[in-house]
Amino acid sequence: MPKIKPDQGTITFFLASGSDRQMCRLATTFNTQKQAFSYLQKHRTEFERMARARLASGELEDGIVVLSMLSAET
Repeated sequence: MPKIKPDQGTITFFLASGSDRQMCRLATTFNTQKQAFSYLQKHRTEFERMARARLASGELEDGIVVLSMLSAET
């Protein structure tokens, strides 16, 4: 289960790749943990795809894949 940090609705989750685990951080604008978690679950496939692409290209901040909310929902 993802961890939600108290600062600004940031959710930390792990991306599985074989036996490796990569920490990812998603910054949200939600006020409650329930809203932030629901948003992550609703869009989990897209966030995992984005995280894998950033990991493959080496886009890490202090060893963490940093993500933000999707710009437009479809």
